[in-house]
Amino acid sequence: MSREERAHQAVAAAARYDGSSRERQEVERRQEAGVGFPDSPEALAARTARLLERQAVPAAMVVEAVRSEPLAAPDAFERILGVSKELQAWSFLPRGARAARSVARISARENGRELPVGTGFLVSPRLMMTNHHVLPDAEAARGCFAEFDAQVTVDNTPQVPVRLDFDPDGLFVADRRLDYALVLVASGPDGTPPGETFGWNRLSLQLGKLVIGEPVNVIGHPMGRLKEIAVRDNALQVRLDDFLHYRTDTEPGNSGSPVFNDQWEVVALHHSGVPRTDGEGRPVRRDGQVWRPGDGEDAVEWVSNEGARTSVLLKHLASLPFTPAQRELLAGMGPESGLAGDGAAAAPAAELAGPVPGTATATATTTAGAAAGQVAASAARASVEAVGPRARGVRARDGAFGGGKHLVFLHGRSQQGKDPEALRREWAAGLNQGLVRAGLPTVAPADVCFPFYGDRLAHALGARESLPPASPFPAAGGGPAAAVPGAPGSRAVYEEIVGEAAAKWYAPPGAQEGVEAAEGLGVDPLVGAVWRRLGWLAARSDVDAWAISLVFRDVAAYLDDRDIREEVLACVLETVPQEGELVLVAHSLGTVVGMDLLTRLSPGVRVVHLTTAGSPLGMDSVYRRLLADGTGRPGKVADWLNAWCPTDPVAIGCPLADTWRDGPTDLAVVNARDRAHDIDQYLAHTEVARSIGDRLAGDRLTV
Repeated sequence: MSREERAHQAVAAAARYDGSSRERQEVERRQEAGVGFPDSPEALAARTARLLERQAVPAAMVVEAVRSEPLAAPDAFERILGVSKELQAWSFLPRGARAARSVARISARENGRELPVGTGFLVSPRLMMTNHHVLPDAEAARGCFAEFDAQVTVDNTPQVPVRLDFDPDGLFVADRRLDYALVLVASGPDGTPPGETFGWNRLSLQLGKLVIGEPVNVIGHPMGRLKEIAVRDNALQVRLDDFLHYRTDTEPGNSGSPVFNDQWEVVALHHSGVPRTDGEGRPVRRDGQVWRPGDGEDAVEWVSNEGARTSVLLKHLASLPFTPAQRELLAGMGPESGLAGDGAAAAPAAELAGPVPGTATATATTTAGAAAGQVAASAARASVEAVGPRARGVRARDGAFGGGKHLVFLHGRSQQGKDPEALRREWAAGLNQGLVRAGLPTVAPADVCFPFYGDRLAHALGARESLPPASPFPAAGGGPAAAVPGAPGSRAVYEEIVGEAAAKWYAPPGAQEGVEAAEGLGVDPLVGAVWRRLGWLAARSDVDAWAISLVFRDVAAYLDDRDIREEVLACVLETVPQEGELVLVAHSLGTVVGMDLLTRLSPGVRVVHLTTAGSPLGMDSVYRRLLADGTGRPGKVADWLNAWCPTDPVAIGCPLADTWRDGPTDLAVVNARDRAHDIDQYLAHTEVARSIGDRLAGDRLTV
């Protein structure tokens, strides 16, 4: 590594730093005004989605952060990011130690001497990344070696390092502008790839790994010393197209170090400090004088640090020509790298970006997404086709709750072909879990009124279009196609709902595009755009895009088609009591049906309580199409609780209080990750069950 090359990189970094002064000043202004994460709404949304998706911040803490008051999405993101920044799970330390094992000191053999020249880290079982100015070409790599475990033990005594040579003939690529190099590391004496011993870092093309104001952590070998870490007392300052600028303590020798976020995902490749410069762009010393090469790098006044963005490096690698054998090596970098061939974006949960244990092995990635989607599509078709005599709802037994009160459960979509009696028992079981926790009497399933419109809805939809209207344009990675209504009016409403849902969660530009690409493939233009938005919503939870698309499809069809709406409402009214006090509990599409139902109830019915759960009522595209005028609390409703889960992709518009005048009490809850939208999860929460149980008992609402 030449001194001239290091100086070139530092001067280039300083020029970029000076060129971004306006952005940095705006960041500093917003920070002084109390903004913790002065980034764009899109970046905050992407970051929050990634944290929730990976359960990187405890769900209970998320709920506590957002439940105290109704918050607009950007404010909620700020709260969640604040929790993530200030409170780390115990796993922060062992995950950091695991990531650190993948970091090695790079030394050169020169004239019988061994001189440390930089740092590198494993990004696959066999590939190491470092700087171009550390390993500028294959010949330089042949003269260098990597030292793993060049560090002190927990007892603060030096550990015996493990030396491995590079094999640039197998793979070597480098770029001077981005200042990176990727090189094959030779296996150990026993033939084991180094990543199986020391672990490696899965790099990711995905959005949401870091926002301005968040800490970064750097592990390396400054000045060739044993491994050191600069952790958390630092922050991202500015995000450029290709580079990041951040504050942290680094020194020469940290060149080639990984820059991690708090979840130990690599966000950048560190390559240079940023020196303060004079009016002519020359680095200056701490005493204000122009720096000269003979002064030494420790005399420079460093003002920031710079690293090349992980996503940029991966995109550059993807643009280069490689042999089949080299491409196989690159595929070992993992599914989120974009280098693993077809289906790279569909990373299974066990192979998400982050540090990989040393016992990990490189295996081919396969996904069952496409097969699961086709099974879901086939099941949906079969359930509709199997509907013969359509099931009707079940009434409560006489005298339930004293005879003057009625508990009504109003289900959502995708219930066709099911037994209403069995569904009533499932809902009651979920509610009883919550009632027991609240110390209230449980309910007997036979005391519940359960209108059932599932078969009617499926039949009505099937009579108007070929169900399910699956798109020939599949999800990235070979997943299932989106379900799009066939009727033109319903399609327009569906597109509006999906677009609004994506916009409310600040979907990045890539998720809002797709029409042009679809047209180029001869595919329905709507589907390409819709699928990208659905994929963004699915990334917020473990509810897949196919399931979300079906919910929104049926909501759109119900709202657009008067005949479908009337048939559903008539079916519900067949079972709903005609007099007395009503406690109505509605879920998903059922919350939309329930709002319309309130306009059709008999004058002898008084709704003493309404619970909505997993509801899309917060979206303009939904509530402005309801039968009731305006967005205030319906006059028939004495009180209203809206339960929502931050990872439920159907409850996009929640909380509702800002949208509905004199609206509900919003309650954020934590549902199981893979059941974020399930009604029994909602009903099992103590506060939700208490709001229902108190009204059944005649007590005042105590939520």
